[in-house]
Amino acid sequence: MRKVDIGFEKFMLIGYSRVSTASQDHAHQIDALEKAACEKVFIETSTGTKFERGPELVKALEFARAGDTICVYRLDRLSRNVRKLLDIVDEITRRDIGLKSLTEHIDTETPTGRFSVNLFASLAQLTAEETKMRAAAGRAAAIARGRSGGRPRALDDAKLRIARALWADNNLSVADVARSVSCAPSTLYRTLGSRTALLNADQTAHASAEEIGAAA
Repeated sequence: MRKVDIGFEKFMLIGYSRVSTASQDHAHQIDALEKAACEKVFIETSTGTKFERGPELVKALEFARAGDTICVYRLDRLSRNVRKLLDIVDEITRRDIGLKSLTEHIDTETPTGRFSVNLFASLAQLTAEETKMRAAAGRAAAIARGRSGGRPRALDDAKLRIARALWADNNLSVADVARSVSCAPSTLYRTLGSRTALLNADQTAHASAEEIGAAA
């Protein structure tokens, strides 16, 4: 029982057990969680290295309310992926949900436990800010190299000039032109548009040049 402003309210200790494969046994974790007085235990068989959260972990986080505590045998039961673990700790901290790890002796009911969780949350924020800084630095470097971001162009300026010349030759197939400049046919259509339109534009430009020459 914890005292809150409106009186006394009972909060839950929610257990979460995870093993990576079906050949592994949950018994040791479940025994420890039940001994720790967990009232409900979510059981998961899923690798902890994937970025996606397992369905039982999702259910446990959805089930938990502010004031409840998520209890695990070890922190890596939440995730073996550091980035994912930091995200989970950050989420439950923001939602005012406690965290208890039986092996690492982390318990947000204690000052040391709260410090540990706050440290995890700070690391999550630091990692996110560093990721943004690296992305910004990458964009700045790309702009300095004459590119505003995204994937490199399939056709550089030299290949584009060659493609325009070949694109106007109806004796060459689209596949022939694409092979000549080492790109996909779809890239040619996306970059140069319709062959007919390009040919008409070239003919119009040529006719205009002849008229100007005749007038001179």
